[in-house]
Amino acid sequence: MDETHLTQLGREVRGFASPEEAVLERVPNPQKDTLYLARFTAPEFTSLCPVTGQPDFAHLVIDYAPGEWLIESKSLKLYLGAFRNHGAFHEDCTVAIGRRMVEVAQPRWLRIGGYWFPRGGIPIDVFWQTGAAPEGLWVPDQGVAPYRGRG
Repeated sequence: MDETHLTQLGREVRGFASPEEAVLERVPNPQKDTLYLARFTAPEFTSLCPVTGQPDFAHLVIDYAPGEWLIESKSLKLYLGAFRNHGAFHEDCTVAIGRRMVEVAQPRWLRIGGYWFPRGGIPIDVFWQTGAAPEGLWVPDQGVAPYRGRG
């Protein structure tokens, strides 16, 4: 991927029909020699149940320690939006997003928390990370309360 040729930032982009078609882009990290954490939060993520076709909703929290590259945020927004009409189980969506980000940006470390709203009365939370966080990295709690219903 050519880091200097962004195809979406500053341009009108209609979105993508599927996550496979979506273009996730990266930009050079101007602080590549500094260990730090960046967080993306997508509180209104949607996909479809692969069996019933009904919508599923999640609050995603993605933490990563960038290396040479940063994930370009507009391309991430469009990539996540491509799941809107994509049928997949919660576990598949969550892990696939994390793996795609790792493939593109090659971070020092990444974790994703998928806090899914109930399907069939059962909330499903999915967590994936690339390994242990680097020593000295401040990793705050993801801040999403466990599902408690209407209580």
